Amino acid sequence: MKIKPLSDRVLVKLEKNESKTASGIIIPDTAQEKTQQGKVVAVGTGTEKEKIMVNIGDKVMYDKYAGTQVKIEGEEHLILRMADIIAIVE
Repeated sequence: MKIKPLSDRVLVKLEKNESKTASGIIIPDTAQEKTQQGKVVAVGTGTEKEKIMVNIGDKVMYDKYAGTQVKIEGEEHLILRMADIIAIVE
């Protein structure tokens, strides 16, 4: 399945957060960081008010509860609005 985001939306492949520390302590989801990271795999065309400021392949940071989750070929992805992206991670 191929998904092409529309308008000011961006498709991001989710990165799994470590749920265990180096010493073996398990961290529950509720105690993990609120911001998440992922890799941009597709972008929309943008709008006059909201320009797309990321490119395919960029690693981005976004809020934990933003966007809509979709599963593509067994892998978790997220469709976000450009405004929900907090930063590009370099």
